[in-house]
Amino acid sequence: MTGFWLVGLAAVLVVVGAVLHRAGVIDLSDKTRRSGGYSGALGAADEVFAPSKYEAQVELDRQSALPAPAPLAGDGDKGVYAGRLTIRL
Repeated sequence: MTGFWLVGLAAVLVVVGAVLHRAGVIDLSDKTRRSGGYSGALGAADEVFAPSKYEAQVELDRQSALPAPAPLAGDGDKGVYAGRLTIRL
């Protein structure tokens, strides 16, 4: 009988976690898929127990990513205006 309570409690925690993730309260997305980035076993613990440290690490990861080179004045259009334009959101 005690095992059923544990299984029920685990199921309730999974459902509550899924609802909170869906509502945007917590972020359970896989942040290790990005190149570099803040990966590790303690990333989720930092997000919950040290949110300022986690946000600082995310901002550092964003700032350390290499941006695309800016176009120069003499480069021309490089085919930008040829063809169909697709904007992905």
